[in-house]
Amino acid sequence: MGNQNSKSESKTNFQSILWDNKIIQKFTSKQITIIDALKQNPFLEDLSSSEIKEIAKIAYEREFRTDEYIFRTGQPAAAMFIILSGKVRVVREGEGEINVELVRLHENETLGELALLDSSPRSASAIATKPSRLIAIFREDLNDFINSNPEVGSKILRKLAIITGYRLRITNDILIRKEEELKNCLEKKTDD
Repeated sequence: MGNQNSKSESKTNFQSILWDNKIIQKFTSKQITIIDALKQNPFLEDLSSSEIKEIAKIAYEREFRTDEYIFRTGQPAAAMFIILSGKVRVVREGEGEINVELVRLHENETLGELALLDSSPRSASAIATKPSRLIAIFREDLNDFINSNPEVGSKILRKLAIITGYRLRITNDILIRKEEELKNCLEKKTDD
């Protein structure tokens, strides 16, 4: 029993540190709106209304100010996020002040999904570009949920695999185009 309390206490401490213990709250009075938002999210579209309500019980909401980091490159990945309102930039931080924007995300889009699979460090940073409300689903909470609800868990993991595969294909296409552009530039430079 002591080990279970220690695990729960450790998770609570980690979540408090990660979210600076500022505006984090378990859903209460906003439950209906949050459930509607979860229902509309492609990540959860295969779930029934009752399954969505169960997911809402392990979801947290937080507000971010303009230019506030949601997470930074190198931080341990602990949660996936769904944008309720606002906009988020995902950037790869380079040397000095140079950031390469990878994507801009809007309402009802997800980010950080790989955190649901493991705790590898974040490979990019996410920054709110205007005041934003996000939902977080923490990996530990989801794992506990999946252990209690394996059928629902398989739907979630299947969707995660589909989304990850889709994004990987897009990234591969971008890399191929960039390689071709580089090859053309090198050929042009050699011709000059």
